[in-house]
Amino acid sequence: MNLKTKLTLLLVLIFNISLFAQGGYQLSGTVTDASNVPIPGVNVIIAKTTKGASTDFDGNFQLEVKKGDVLKISFLGYVSQSITISNQTTLKIVMVEDASQLDEVVVVGYGARKKSDITGSVSSVKSDELNAFPLASAEQALQGRAAGVVVQSNNGGEPGAPINIKIRGNTSINASSSPLIVVDGFVGASMPQPNDIESIEVLKDASATAIYGSRGSNGVVMVTTKKGKSGKLSVELNSNYSVNNTSNRLDLLNADEFAAYQQAINPSYVQGSADTDWQDLLYRTGSTQNHQFSFSGGSDNINFYASANYFKQDGVIINSKYEKITFLSNIDAQVTDKFKLGFNLFSSRGDKDGVPTQSTGDTANGGGDDVVSLMFRFMPDLGVQDEFGVNTTSTIGDNIDNPYAVATEAVNKVKTDVNRANLYANYDILDNLTFKTTFGYSTTNEYDAYFRPSTLVITAGGGTGGKAGIENLKRTNILNENYLTYQQEIGKGDLTLLAGYSYQKTLSERFSASASGFTDDSFSYYNLGGSSVYGIPTSSFTEQEIQSQFGRLNFDYDDKYLITATVRRDGASNFAENEKYAIFPSGAVGWKISNENFLKDHDKISNLKLRASYGLTGNQAISAYESLAKLSTLFATNNGEVVNAVVPDQAANSNLKWETSYQTNIGLDLGLFNNKVSLSLDYYNIDTKDLLLADASQPEYLGFLTLASIRNVGEINNKGFEISLNTKNMYTDNFSWTTDFNWSTNKNKVVSLINGIDVFQDASPGYFSVARTHILREGEAVGLFWGYDYKGVYQGGTLPEGTALGNAPFNQAGDPLFADLDNSGTITTDDQKIIGDPNPDFTFGITNNFTYKNFDLNIFFQGAQGGDIFNLTNVQLYNGDSNALRDVQNAWTSTNTDTNIPRVVANRGREISSRFVEDGSYIRLKNIALGYNLPQDITEKLGMTNVRFSVSAQNLLTITNYSGLDPEVSYFGAGGESTGSSNTTNGFDFGNFPTVKSVNFSLNLKF
Repeated sequence: MNLKTKLTLLLVLIFNISLFAQGGYQLSGTVTDASNVPIPGVNVIIAKTTKGASTDFDGNFQLEVKKGDVLKISFLGYVSQSITISNQTTLKIVMVEDASQLDEVVVVGYGARKKSDITGSVSSVKSDELNAFPLASAEQALQGRAAGVVVQSNNGGEPGAPINIKIRGNTSINASSSPLIVVDGFVGASMPQPNDIESIEVLKDASATAIYGSRGSNGVVMVTTKKGKSGKLSVELNSNYSVNNTSNRLDLLNADEFAAYQQAINPSYVQGSADTDWQDLLYRTGSTQNHQFSFSGGSDNINFYASANYFKQDGVIINSKYEKITFLSNIDAQVTDKFKLGFNLFSSRGDKDGVPTQSTGDTANGGGDDVVSLMFRFMPDLGVQDEFGVNTTSTIGDNIDNPYAVATEAVNKVKTDVNRANLYANYDILDNLTFKTTFGYSTTNEYDAYFRPSTLVITAGGGTGGKAGIENLKRTNILNENYLTYQQEIGKGDLTLLAGYSYQKTLSERFSASASGFTDDSFSYYNLGGSSVYGIPTSSFTEQEIQSQFGRLNFDYDDKYLITATVRRDGASNFAENEKYAIFPSGAVGWKISNENFLKDHDKISNLKLRASYGLTGNQAISAYESLAKLSTLFATNNGEVVNAVVPDQAANSNLKWETSYQTNIGLDLGLFNNKVSLSLDYYNIDTKDLLLADASQPEYLGFLTLASIRNVGEINNKGFEISLNTKNMYTDNFSWTTDFNWSTNKNKVVSLINGIDVFQDASPGYFSVARTHILREGEAVGLFWGYDYKGVYQGGTLPEGTALGNAPFNQAGDPLFADLDNSGTITTDDQKIIGDPNPDFTFGITNNFTYKNFDLNIFFQGAQGGDIFNLTNVQLYNGDSNALRDVQNAWTSTNTDTNIPRVVANRGREISSRFVEDGSYIRLKNIALGYNLPQDITEKLGMTNVRFSVSAQNLLTITNYSGLDPEVSYFGAGGESTGSSNTTNGFDFGNFPTVKSVNFSLNLKF
């Protein structure tokens, strides 16, 4: 090779190296932990640019770099690293766990704390758990995943049914026991969609919740939505489709069996010509679809996240449907080194078409407004219409329309619009002193309408020409909060001080109108003016304000000793003039024993912390103006003319004040084998005093319409124990297995009531004509079942000792025997007693997560042990005046005496007895999900960063001895009032929308 050739090659090589250095090249890398396990989701960013990448499922990444670039590698729970590029083409990066960063994302009131520094009781649910399987609402994701948290639908699998959350039992009787929801700092917000949530923290003890003072006694649910991150634009599409079916059906009599059953009661009964299975007619295969599109990104100075979500559910009962559209956006801007702004927008529209369920029990129509109970009760020997094309009605028992007619012709429409905006500004006054101000505004508009056409002869009022009504509610919420945060190192200690002011106003405007007697059914509820009879219109306006001053001190000394002190002074307009303000203090201490010298280098114990807290929280969740003297209007007659009149409604209560909960919590956090095993134990005791109860003791001669006005009387106690266990069972190059387990128990007791007098309540349908189904009694648990103690079937002859029969005609052989508690020889209300306890002994949840290469498997079980159910459905189905369960064929007769089912009669009076109290224990396979991520080389060819497919099933298996449709019951109760959030009416089952089992198919695309 001559010199010219050599020089030419050298110049080409130098030129290529120059291009390589200046134009950049592709760098490949792998990120693992110290055990060589790949870490997905690690951020790899080129410093001072917006260019970056995230590691895939196998810990791999690719990024275009040039010599001199500095890579910033970061991931939650690991020490961040910086690597300078010097012509490397591949990198092997080993991340080192950083205990001080493992829990930095735990959100608490008005700030964030490392979990290792938390002195209170806090449970966390992260994004991957929220989206382990498709959910209609984020509240459902908490079920079985957070110790001490009970989550239940207010109406089974009804599309759009509200969700009820209780934390550590019922801390009140009359006021709400629902927790406070805080979304991105907005107090009292509604939950966003699960896909938009980064994490949920559940604050449970006074140390954690006292910063919210009067609204913290029921716990606080802190929701943090997703934010944009610096780097390239990220686009994500999530799409889910589910097929839903009923998880259970009742075994009812067919037409021939029903006719034989009725002829045993009334030999002259004539069988109808049809054979209708009303469950087959009304149940269908439902479906759920959920589609979310989001994009996010940012630079060093501004980050953004925006999403749109569409949810639709067609229920498993015909004509039930729910649709919801949701939009969310977050923008965070670093305006200067000291000044930061952020803006959050949320908007949703819900549209619910429902069928009437959860019977109001209207005495006038025998509870005939409820499709679910009607399909069980209605005669199977009748069809949908008679020979004249008229909807059939009952031929025995109560006058009711057939369930198919009610489901297809009755109209129930609910439209809900929610809009929320939240703006914050953060300014660093000094390096260690920050001021933050927030301003939030939200509105909720709810439109609720119904129509009962004239073709529903009974439900529409019988010949009235149909009836309709509309109710409109607008709620406006304004929130402003301002607070200073000061941080200072003092020797070996870290001091954090917080001081702030909060003001919130809630305005509610409501009106309603109703009418009946329409000449035509064509206009539904859109033509109330076309009726002949107008109902009395109603309208109202309420205004409530709460203003607060709050402060908190956190002091951590030598990373061993922790102190938290919190105080909040709240003033609420709900209460009397001299009792509007109250102070809610709390204190907590923590000891990181594992950081002591004698344990610091222990090869097995990686974390050991003791926690203890005590504090006061309040509850002001009652209606406005309860402390004031109130007047009501009514109609009266004067010389034969109807006139308006005003009468005293409620006496003033100048002493009405807050409920106060005195809470103690003792906890232990333990980590073993480099935190591969993490255990948290908590014991708590909550004494709630000055209960806000309805006191009906004032005499009628005072002339007030409302005798049961709100007073501060009574006390209840809740105590319990919680266990949370997380284990990393196995990690290899291709396989991992983790387990999350939680278990909790809560025991409540009524400590004192008004003058020690028992309080009886009724949760049965109104047409049952029952006065008492449950009781509040000093020394007993809240809401125990009350009724007769069933002792079997009377066989004739001498009565067994201590028993008696009912009055004639229910005093013959084959009739039920009951305990004769007063030894009177007959059964009266004096023989009623406590016959059941709806409160479970304990609840639990266990999740196992497996990964193998690109596959992952999630298996989630959830359940409860103990907790009785009062099966009001069976009370009706064994009553004799409707269809019945098939085992009624085993009822007592003179030739069939070895049975526990009394003889059949035309109407047994719907007895409330222990015969219908059942064990509600259950174990449920809540979710099983199998997912697969396409290999990275394939997704790159598709121009994507991740492609994921998954198939899952929900509620596939339920193990229970309960004979009803489902052990998770929540009957609305007498008069149709929702008891889903009631503290005293629990465990009743009648007309609940059935729980569904689902098979779901999901697709996730990331660009």
